Amino acid sequence: MSLEYAIGLAVAVLLGAYLTYALLAPERFQP
Repeated sequence: MSLEYAIGLAVAVLLGAYLTYALLAPERFQP
C-alpha cells in the first residue's frame, strides 16, 4: 500500500465521519 493511498483513505474516512457527525448532531453546528 502506497503512502498516497493511505493518506487519501485516511482523509476520506475522517471526512466521512465528520459529515456523519454533522448530520447526526446538527444543533452543534448552528450559530
